[in-house]
Amino acid sequence: MIDLQPTPAAADLTRATLAFVRDEILPLEEEHAGDISCGGEALRERMQERARAAGVFAPHAPREYGGHGLDMRDRAPVFEAAGHSVFGPLALNIAAPDEGNVHLLDHVATPDQRERFLEPLCRGRVRSAFAMTEPAPGAGADPSALATTATRVPGGWRVDGRKTFITGADGAGFLIIMARTSGSPGDRGGATMFLSPADAPGLTVGRHVRTMDTSMLGGHCEVAFDGLFVPDENVLGEVDQGFHNAQVRLGPARMTHVMRWLGSAQRAQDIAAARAAERELFGSRLGDLGLARQLIADNEIDLAATRALLVRACWELDTGADARTSTSVAKTFAAEAIHRVVDRAVQLCGGLGVSDDLPLARLLREVRPFRIYDGPSEVHRWSIAARVVKGARAR
Repeated sequence: MIDLQPTPAAADLTRATLAFVRDEILPLEEEHAGDISCGGEALRERMQERARAAGVFAPHAPREYGGHGLDMRDRAPVFEAAGHSVFGPLALNIAAPDEGNVHLLDHVATPDQRERFLEPLCRGRVRSAFAMTEPAPGAGADPSALATTATRVPGGWRVDGRKTFITGADGAGFLIIMARTSGSPGDRGGATMFLSPADAPGLTVGRHVRTMDTSMLGGHCEVAFDGLFVPDENVLGEVDQGFHNAQVRLGPARMTHVMRWLGSAQRAQDIAAARAAERELFGSRLGDLGLARQLIADNEIDLAATRALLVRACWELDTGADARTSTSVAKTFAAEAIHRVVDRAVQLCGGLGVSDDLPLARLLREVRPFRIYDGPSEVHRWSIAARVVKGARAR
């Protein structure tokens, strides 16, 4: 049976997080117009120090490293509360890609790797990046196209290749690198994950690829590996098992994206509903007009359905079930539903909705890429259908 209610501890943390974000972080978001580059690392450190003082820092991290140790189901309402501000996840140290990397390292890293990479990441001493996406025709929506290579050399591996759209790479303390250790691009196996300090010789962070969203510290960067040496002790997981181990990260990371952006969608709905309740035109309040009520109701339906699919997927992840279909369903629906919610909120607020007087246009720019990030909706639909057809053939 799926329990839809968070534990009492998670409920308390959710309330504390929402109050913290509204009182401490939303003013900072407005001050910087939602662009984290305006504040940079100094702003991150300032916000995270406030989160520690408020007792809401690192809800996902292991308790041994200063976190709350929440499972996926209990993360959902807390991460949503953080997502009411586009800066909220960074303040709590649950922003992408660090949050997903914490989850991966917690499940796959060796004791030595936990001490050198996981602990400082959990405590906010460093940021990180996950380097998989490559320029075409390399890995992207199809990870099997992985072209970056890792070749055995005495004591470790030599990594060569190019990556792009690597979130958070500028200023990261270390990177998790996906490279091919056997086979050829197009093969479904043969990948390995490597840990490398960002200042290692042969690793270069290049230009920022400018995108619609502006809330992710460190940007979305090009990264080059030219003879990067990675010692054997920095292999993360087993050699040639990188694609398998990446699933430890990808499913949960998709769901935490849903959680965070769900907070932004709820904020948009709250703003639009408040506007509809007070705005008078055509002899009545906007919220009393039929078409406006339809937009408000459709938003409520999309928010409720997203939460239901999210809880189901998180329950499967927590119980160790094969959650590939449930996470793909939840991610695809949520990415499109969240965009619909924010877009309707913009429409309800009219001219104010597309202005900088409200944060709605900013939120719309932030949530739109989710239909592409972590797998385009079309790719998830393809994989969902493929599993359904395979199951039908097996019957």
